[in-house]
Amino acid sequence: MGAAEARLFAKEGSKVVIGDLLEDEGRRLEAEINEIGGECLFVRLDVTIEANWQEIVAATIQRFDKLDILVNNAGIYRTETVEETGVDLWGQVMEINAKGVFLGTKSVIPEMRRNGGGSIVNISSTAGLVGSRMAAAYTASKGAVRLFTKSTAIQYAQEGIRCNSVHPGTIETDMTAHLLADDEHRAERLGRTPLGRIGKPEDVAYGALFLASDEASFMTGSELVIDGGRTAH
Repeated sequence: MGAAEARLFAKEGSKVVIGDLLEDEGRRLEAEINEIGGECLFVRLDVTIEANWQEIVAATIQRFDKLDILVNNAGIYRTETVEETGVDLWGQVMEINAKGVFLGTKSVIPEMRRNGGGSIVNISSTAGLVGSRMAAAYTASKGAVRLFTKSTAIQYAQEGIRCNSVHPGTIETDMTAHLLADDEHRAERLGRTPLGRIGKPEDVAYGALFLASDEASFMTGSELVIDGGRTAH
């Protein structure tokens, strides 16, 4: 999903910096965007390490002079129930899904303040809005992202820094591939989605683009749900 977001932002004229632990994939995407006329920089990033965030912010300023948009997209999905969730698993999910968003947000605010404002887009989930029959840690982490977004929005609105969350339903990504490969599970997801299809990464990317843009200038602390109608039930 992050790759779709990077491609779309670059297509719309943004200078894009992408961060990931997957260096080969990141550098391929960097080359792809640059080859078609975009401007992209890849920096290795572990979203759970504050020093890594400081490095990617510094690299962004050095290359492009300013930083005015952040999309916090990194996340992992685990399906264990409360009793099945070990302490280590809980910690891993919270570290990446919640702490990563916190560190990214904290790291970019000073640069956005220097610019006179900016837009932070946090990728949460419908699991951050409603309960789940599985995925205890994932649901908790995405709920944390939702409310952290609102706190950020309130705290920095007067400085022109907006912060909103995106709440995708089931999207066809590498993270969900193992679940959607099961015909019964896919059918169950489709059955609970009024529009009758699985979402595409581009569906979420367009939502993130809108929230980052000036067209969303009166939106902060908001939740953009992109789920094919699933949570309308």
